[in-house]
Amino acid sequence: MDVFDYLIPLALIVVFGVLCFGIYAMFRGGDFGRSWSNKAMRMRVLAQFVAILILVAAMWAKQHYG
Repeated sequence: MDVFDYLIPLALIVVFGVLCFGIYAMFRGGDFGRSWSNKAMRMRVLAQFVAILILVAAMWAKQHYG
């Protein structure tokens, strides 16, 4: 379970960082906002998917290896 003690917070920090960047890009506007806000939100969805996979793997490992 030690690896998940590091992976779970790291995944949550990555999701939060990408979310903050996407909000910044959206509010900055202009060419930067048009080109980066949508890309950042797609990256956020991918990061959330990875974070959920890590959480599911942690739950599975805890059930099987206790």
